[in-house]
Amino acid sequence: MAEKASILDQQAIARAITRIAHEIIEHNKGIDACILVGIKTRGAFLAKRLAEKIEQIEGKPILTGELDITLYRDDLMLKHDNNEPLVQQVDIQHDVTDKEVILIDDVLYTGRTVRAAMDAVMDRGRPSTIQLAVLVDRGHRELPIRPDYVGKNIPTSSEERVVVSVTETDDIDSVSIHSM
Repeated sequence: MAEKASILDQQAIARAITRIAHEIIEHNKGIDACILVGIKTRGAFLAKRLAEKIEQIEGKPILTGELDITLYRDDLMLKHDNNEPLVQQVDIQHDVTDKEVILIDDVLYTGRTVRAAMDAVMDRGRPSTIQLAVLVDRGHRELPIRPDYVGKNIPTSSEERVVVSVTETDDIDSVSIHSM
């Protein structure tokens, strides 16, 4: 898989996170009813960065949680009946009932991962809303899922792959498009 184009560098990712943090605060009229829930792996790290940025802006912490929805490219772990991603682990220590839950992921593609994450959240209570923040929206949706907050829209072909790297796991912050 060869890199075709570099899309975002460390500074651009930091700017996107700052912008999304401000948009979340503005849209929700503060953070008192909000919970950020990162979808592992990179979405969880982005959620932590968003939480830190929101705390800097608001002067108080925002509630957070994590979901582990494991997708294996060649060995997709699926629920038996509906070919949906299998939720592996949920670490949400707060009641989601009547909260504004904001799911955080690195790349939005087909929407199946987000749907599985929404199901996992709904299994824990009934939030007021479930919102979605993504660093990259690459299109090609299979489900009617639309992000509320987007770092960057990147039109891609289905033969391309968007690769998000974060310093926490990859020693660099970047977003690039690769040819398959």
